[in-house]
Amino acid sequence: MLKPLNTDICEEHVFSKIFRTLSNDVFNFLRFKYGDELNPRDKVQEAFIKLWDNCKNITPDKAKSFLFTTANNMMLNEIKHQKVVLKHQQTKPKDYTNESPEYIMEESEFMQKYQRALANLTEPQRVAFLLNRVEGKKHKEIAEMLGISRKAVEKRIYGALEKLRTEIEGI
Repeated sequence: MLKPLNTDICEEHVFSKIFRTLSNDVFNFLRFKYGDELNPRDKVQEAFIKLWDNCKNITPDKAKSFLFTTANNMMLNEIKHQKVVLKHQQTKPKDYTNESPEYIMEESEFMQKYQRALANLTEPQRVAFLLNRVEGKKHKEIAEMLGISRKAVEKRIYGALEKLRTEIEGI
């Protein structure tokens, strides 16, 4: 047990002493109670972080109970989280859609037209267009990647868009 001190936990030497004194005890408590699967060492570190965050509100003689309670609650929260994760892993994703067969067929036909139109683009247009629209790169980033000017990138992308609009009706 720590001697009651008339000092503040926020002082580095006091906090350091509490850490050296109690960290192994808290770790052993968590490890023996919950096992190694839930990373008790991480919970000990997090409990000490919470102690540091609340150092103004906690006296040194209350630090031990604060650490043990906080670490125990963190482990209980982790167990609850693991149960939720397990529950969601066991649910099967639905294998049906609400779309009508006509919609699915139209979507498939559109994708075929889109793939053909992409294939008909020039290589520079296709690269710039896909980098921008699929990967979300900005014009400046694409220009740096390809070693060309930003205006050249814009011209390639807008040229690709024009070709796609003409080849795929309904856009």
